[in-house]
Amino acid sequence: MSNKEVDIDRINELAKKKKETGLTEAEAKEQSKLREAYLQSFRKGFKQQIENTRVIDPEGNDVTPDKVKQKLDEKNETEQDNNKN
Repeated sequence: MSNKEVDIDRINELAKKKKETGLTEAEAKEQSKLREAYLQSFRKGFKQQIENTRVIDPEGNDVTPDKVKQKLDEKNETEQDNNKN
C-alpha cells in the first residue's frame, strides 16, 4: 500500500477530532489501522530507497555498507534472471 493509498486526510481528521471531542471506539480502531498502514507504507518505501542507494566517498571509493551491497547485488541478479526469460 503506497502513501497515496493511505488516507492521510482521514488520519488527520481523526487526530483533530480526538483532540477536540474524542473518538468513538470504532473511530479509535480506524485511526489505529490507518496509522499502522501508513507506517508500513513509509517503512517499505524507505527500505526500498536505502536498498537502491550507493555511497561514494570524496575520493570515489564505494563505501556502501555491506548489507546494502548484498541487497543491491541480489536485486541485480533477480533483474538479470527476469530479463533472460
